[in-house]
Amino acid sequence: MRLFGWGARGTARPALTRVRGGSPGATGAIGLLGGSEVDWPLGYEAQVRAAFLGNAVAQRAVRLIAEAAAGVPVDVTPEGGPAGALLRGASNGQPLVETVAAQLLLHGNAFVQIVSDADGTPAELYALRPERVTVEADPSGWPASYLYRVGEAGARIPAQAADGKPALIHLRALHPLDDHYGLGCLGAAAGPVAIHNAATRWNKALLDNAARPSGALVYDPGEPGATLAADQYDRLKAEMEASFSGSPNAGRPMLLEGGLKWQALSMSPADMDFVGLKAAAARDIALAFGVPPMLLGLPGDSTYANYQEANRALWRLTVLPLVGKIVGGLAEALRCWWPDLALVPDLDAVPALAADRERLWAMVSGADFLDPDEKRQMLGFAPREVAA
Repeated sequence: MRLFGWGARGTARPALTRVRGGSPGATGAIGLLGGSEVDWPLGYEAQVRAAFLGNAVAQRAVRLIAEAAAGVPVDVTPEGGPAGALLRGASNGQPLVETVAAQLLLHGNAFVQIVSDADGTPAELYALRPERVTVEADPSGWPASYLYRVGEAGARIPAQAADGKPALIHLRALHPLDDHYGLGCLGAAAGPVAIHNAATRWNKALLDNAARPSGALVYDPGEPGATLAADQYDRLKAEMEASFSGSPNAGRPMLLEGGLKWQALSMSPADMDFVGLKAAAARDIALAFGVPPMLLGLPGDSTYANYQEANRALWRLTVLPLVGKIVGGLAEALRCWWPDLALVPDLDAVPALAADRERLWAMVSGADFLDPDEKRQMLGFAPREVAA
């Protein structure tokens, strides 16, 4: 039975969205994510341009973590060895740890090339751009070499040198679906970044148009059914766009004639206010990179009681695990030259953790059932020497 033609509809109603063309990965192109179409870039370069280069929240989150990671003091054992100088060195003008930390956050992979001197001893650690590196596996699936390509030129770096020591260090974040590449934070943050950037453009357009539609011209000729002629409509539209549209013409008075009447229009605060939408997207971006929203100046977040607690959470949950991954991977590779090498972050020298150390010292000092040597051991000091 057909009522008002509904039975003749064999397909569902199409979505009222406009699809833009382009190849996946290009800026603004639609790609596939989990079988669904998304209207934000999926390629690494396009995501970096949209997030790190074009979004203040994402850029600040990455810089906050990377610069904090570079500032963590690292105890090098044995002291005075060359490994400490390698760790504190610069990679292409940037601190090595800061560069590697930013690459792990954005791309999920960091490739550190070991540049050796004439004696075969590491003289420099150079961080390669991860999007230019391709892992080449052997027949058994293990990485055999790394292809570094810049444009049409390329260089192949073996996974191990002729003496069996590594020529390149590959640090990667966890990727549950890939055996060779890690997973960065850009993919999870791409949607919130697109929303935040779109809200910024929308607010800019509202500002250009005095934050509301200026109004409507109503033709009132006094005769039912009368309308403007085509040339009159086109001339009126051109004059409106040239003389009364945009922020330079905000507040400019209008002179109407020929039965035209101006009717002002306005938008509701819910339609005008994109602050809540931008704040929600910004919190999602901060969540993807592991930064408490309070540290980015985002309103409406009451998870942390104060700024100090949020800063301590950033260090405990994000910065220190990242630094541990970086120095652990570097130390494991460099032990091929220095077997006794140990790289350990010095938590006692981190100012953000001063409150934690104060509580630990007070707790250990008040433990009367511990002798002085046990207390020193709990605080990280060697036992006192017992006189003979």
